[in-house]
Amino acid sequence: MPRAGLDRAAVIEAAAALADREGLPALTLARLAAELGVKAPSLYNHVSGLPDVERALAIAGARETNARMLRAAAGKARREALVAVGFAYRDFALERPGLYAASVRAPAPEDAEHQRIGNEAVATIVAVLSGFGLADDDALHATRGLRAVIHGFVGLEAAGAFRLALGREESFLRLLTAFAVGLEHSIDARKGS
Repeated sequence: MPRAGLDRAAVIEAAAALADREGLPALTLARLAAELGVKAPSLYNHVSGLPDVERALAIAGARETNARMLRAAAGKARREALVAVGFAYRDFALERPGLYAASVRAPAPEDAEHQRIGNEAVATIVAVLSGFGLADDDALHATRGLRAVIHGFVGLEAAGAFRLALGREESFLRLLTAFAVGLEHSIDARKGS
């Protein structure tokens, strides 16, 4: 008999909490079932398997990242918007490490829903970068660069690599500012040529 109150949403929420607490690699159906106090086969009443859970986490993570970036960028432009979006992205990655790890995985080409959610997050960054005069391929290259910069910083930070008595917030702000200045310089150089 299924546990009362257990549904797909509860399973995915428990999976996210487990991944955040112990890391995405720790997420297995057996571990998730133990977390929920049920036997692993009963999870199949709600999910089709671990790939289904991981996909749901990836979508939830992309949605949450995008929502945070949208809130952060509201009413801001150019450098201020880029910095706000960068901090929102970083905060999500540090606060929800398992969900973040799931969200950075590329969606399967045939997964239209996951593709759409991922594209919405990219569109948010592209909209911020449009304030720098970037569009089309230029905006997408800059989006890749910004995501790589943030992901690299967050990865090092999460691994405990920044142990100097130097503010990580300030380091991150300077990194984002340097990225923004680089974009501004690139725009100025194109205008001058």
